[in-house]
Amino acid sequence: MVEVTIDSIRVSLMSQHRVVILKDVDSERYLPIWIGPCEADAITVELQEVEVARPLTHDLLKTLITEMGATVSHILVNDLRDDVFYARIVVDVNGRRLEIDSRPSDAIALAVRVRVPIFVEDEVMDKAAITPEEEVEADSPASSDERLDVFKDFVDTLNLDDLEGEE
Repeated sequence: MVEVTIDSIRVSLMSQHRVVILKDVDSERYLPIWIGPCEADAITVELQEVEVARPLTHDLLKTLITEMGATVSHILVNDLRDDVFYARIVVDVNGRRLEIDSRPSDAIALAVRVRVPIFVEDEVMDKAAITPEEEVEADSPASSDERLDVFKDFVDTLNLDDLEGEE
């Protein structure tokens, strides 16, 4: 298992979807997981310590677990099938360990409320994690100056005189 922290929550400019970025605590690997806007808001509200008038669903879940005498040990993003992530909420109840199936977004929203670690199975990290340096090198071995030179060359080839009479 790989321990991760929440690096950020980002918004897609093309849709209402959000992506939570989990960062490996021991390396520069990042795991992006697409989540819905409600779940993103639930995570963000807690991380930013925003007070809400009434309990949100994840606050209710936290209270329910606590009132039943249980504690959340950790959460685990345990699988990735057909581009869908799966998670487990690991709960200790009277000396018994329960693993409850969950969407990763709900598990993360609960984890930030009860302040427990977030883990990802090694196989999931190996399949889906990204390392920024590798991504940049794989996409283009050229330096940023060389990439800009290509754009500059393109602009220099444009003949703007052709546009003057087309209004």
